[in-house]
Amino acid sequence: MATIPVQAQMSTEQLLSALEEVAPQEFSAIVDHLVTLRAARREPHLDETETALFLEINQGMALLAHRRFRDLVAKREAAIITPAELAELIDHTDQREADHARCMAALGTLANLRGVRLIDLMATLGIAPAADG
Repeated sequence: MATIPVQAQMSTEQLLSALEEVAPQEFSAIVDHLVTLRAARREPHLDETETALFLEINQGMALLAHRRFRDLVAKREAAIITPAELAELIDHTDQREADHARCMAALGTLANLRGVRLIDLMATLGIAPAADG
């Protein structure tokens, strides 16, 4: 790491002039750090609890499992599903319901942490309530 001699009181111009002396690789690291610092100052950031809740909320069904689920639903709707496939569809449905329940519990906890109604939090996050029926 390069050492940059600085004065106790330094103008922006003096700081920029000192940065011109930094090696390109270290300059990139400084810029990266400054961008991170600026983002931290401008953007609100999540604490550890909210981060964990968002990870739970955003955890979705794996792509292959989702495709298989859709295929099984299509077979059921076409009345060509086998008993084994129907059992598999029921397992997928149970898993989706359990995942949805975990997501809703995490949303409820996050709404409580933020002191807002669940429906308002869902609207803010662009999550539509499930249709009745």
